[in-house]
This record gives sequence, C-alpha cells and structure tokens, in this order.
Amino acid sequence: MNRSIHSEQLPDCVSDLQVEIVERKGIGHPDSIIDGACEAVSIALSKYYLDNFDVIFHHNVDKGLLVGGKSHAVFGGGRVIDPIFILVAGRATDVVPVGNKTEEVPVESIAKEAVANYIRGTMRFLDPVKHTKVETMIRAGSPDLVAVFLRKQAMPVANDTSVGVGFAPLSETEKVVFSIEQLLNSSKFKKKYPAVGEDVKVMGMRVGKKLNATVAAAMVSGQIKDASEYASIIKDVREEVDDLVAKSPLDVNVRLNQGDDPKRGSYYLTVTGTSAEQGDDGNTGRGNRVNGLISPMRQYSMEATAGKNPVNHTGKLYNAVAVHAAEQIADEVKGVRECYVRILSRIGSPIDQPQIASAAIVLEKGTKMSSVKAEVESILDDQLRDIRNITNLILEKRIILF
Repeated sequence: MNRSIHSEQLPDCVSDLQVEIVERKGIGHPDSIIDGACEAVSIALSKYYLDNFDVIFHHNVDKGLLVGGKSHAVFGGGRVIDPIFILVAGRATDVVPVGNKTEEVPVESIAKEAVANYIRGTMRFLDPVKHTKVETMIRAGSPDLVAVFLRKQAMPVANDTSVGVGFAPLSETEKVVFSIEQLLNSSKFKKKYPAVGEDVKVMGMRVGKKLNATVAAAMVSGQIKDASEYASIIKDVREEVDDLVAKSPLDVNVRLNQGDDPKRGSYYLTVTGTSAEQGDDGNTGRGNRVNGLISPMRQYSMEATAGKNPVNHTGKLYNAVAVHAAEQIADEVKGVRECYVRILSRIGSPIDQPQIASAAIVLEKGTKMSSVKAEVESILDDQLRDIRNITNLILEKRIILF
C-alpha cells in the first residue's frame, strides 16, 4: 500500500537559535484542569462504549470552559466563596441501535462523574463537590457518524481534515522547563512540601547559554501559618529547584513567585492550590501541546487534543503519531540531530492514508539527506500502518496529551 510520504532537510536546530522561549503549565493550571476534564470525559465514554457495546462510538468533547471562582485565602486557612464553574461541551452518541431496539447511554452522568474523579485524582485540596460546579452541554452526534462507527471496516476513516505535528528530541531548555514542573508536582515533593499547590507554571527564556526560568507556584494557605513560614518554604523550594537545574549544561537562573510583594503583604496564596479559585479561567486546547510543552520556536499544531475521540479524530491521533514518529527517527536514525513530523488528514479517507506524512530533518555535520531518507520514510510508513495502536495507549494514559 503506497502512502504519501515525504522528507526534507532543515538547516538549523532550535538549540542553535540565539533566543529560545518555552512554557509548561502544570496540572493545576486552569487550562490544564479543563484539558484534563475533557479528556477524562472522553476516556470514560470510550470505556463505557467498549464495556457495553464492544466498540467506541462517535464522540468529541473537546470544547471546555473553566470560569474561575472567588476565594479568600489567608495564612492558616481561607475559604472558597464562589465555586469554579466547569463546562464540558461537544457531541456524543447517546442512543445505540442494538438489534431491533435501541439503548440509551447516560452521557451526562458519565461526564460529570468523570470530571469529579479527575479532580479528586489530580488536586489535593480542590473538592469537586464543594469547590466546583460542573455542567455539560453534550449533544447527540449526527446519525451518519454513529453509523460509521458501527461498520466493521479494517481501518477507521478520518472524521476531520486536520494536521498533527510532533518533534524530537527536546532541547535542553525544554528539558529544564518540563523537569521543574514535574519535580514540583511529583508525589514525593508534595509529601515534603504540602504547601506547594498543583498550579505550577514555568516559563523559560534562553539567551545563548543562559536560561532564566520564571516559576509561579500557587501556595496553599491552610498549610502555611504566617509570612515567615511562607518565606522559609519558598527558600527551601527554590533550593530544591536549583539542585535540579544544576545538572543542566546551561547556566540556569531560577526565579520563584516573583509577583510576591512582602512589603504590601501580597503573596501567591490559594485555598485549593490553583488560581482557578480566584478569577483565573481556562479553555480546552489553550495550554500545553501534545508533548506537554508550549514551544513557540517550534513547528506545532494548534489542535486541541484533549476530549477528541481516540478512534478516528485525526486532530488527536496524528499529533500523537507525529510525536512517536519524531522520537523514533531522532533515536534510531544515525546522523539526525532533530526531527519534525507533519501529518495532514483528509476527511473520509482511512486514517492510515493521510494526504501527506512529512518529516523535516536537521542533520549532523557530514551526514547527507540521501543517506537517511529511506530509513526516515520507512519509520513514517510503519507508524501509520500501526496507527490503531495509538487508541489503546491513549485510553491507558500512556501518552502525554497536554
């Protein structure tokens, strides 16, 4: 089977640029919370469909909105005054034909339970009952799309014309930014510093070999007795991050909670560990890209991956496949310094037959494109042939989507 496979050479790596900017929004950031809520609903619906009908039916719940609440955080306590409003919207199959009758799917209850469970599993101090109000506006999918999923075709057909983009390997700047957030939100770190909330945002700016990392970490007011203890915790956390980034070949300068103004008694305090409790809002697809980073110097897709169905929505599948393919090319093909993979679907075509799957390669000095072209394109072809494997990886949460 012939596929539209392409590869070309690029002149420079992102690490060769004089300036590089990278961002990572942690799991408690409002954009990440709503991404996670939408993806939780998609996974819950997928598992319900599989358990009851042995097939994942049409759904796309990738339109989510988080409206920040109102809170009063003070050292030693505080309270949430108005709850965070979470809305998950989209389409889902709510009636399934079974023989001569139909069965209804309790889409709304599945969705609300999924969001609540996601929050419980992600946020330590954000109570989904007391601190949030969850609503859904998930309408029925069109009959023709339901029918498509009932067919036992060998390969699903794309339900959208969309592009997925992935790159590898991560630059040193990207590695540092990602690792800082992962450290602060690790379970081990939370046990040691329970006052550090899940809303962690890291912004890295590299100029030459110098990297400035600005870190904003929402602090949990009920875990801090006064301003003196706050300052002590910030100092200790800063030292932990400094120890982490000391392993980097870059000269990293870390600044933590720079918005604090002790003279005015202003600190980054929250009751629940997220800025979403006090007016900060979130939208699905506005946060991290499919590899968990926002890298504006890179090629990437603006598709919102969270909430899209994992069977035939190429806005989700192609981003995941592109990252996998780029990582394999960068790891296995000798002479490749950096790789970008771009995959474009066409609605109605089999998902393993995109309009084009294109790899753009930065080569090591002395390596010719002709020497790597066949291996690169073979990897692209293999990844597309095995594209259905991505669905299970998504359902098992083994792929970073945001």
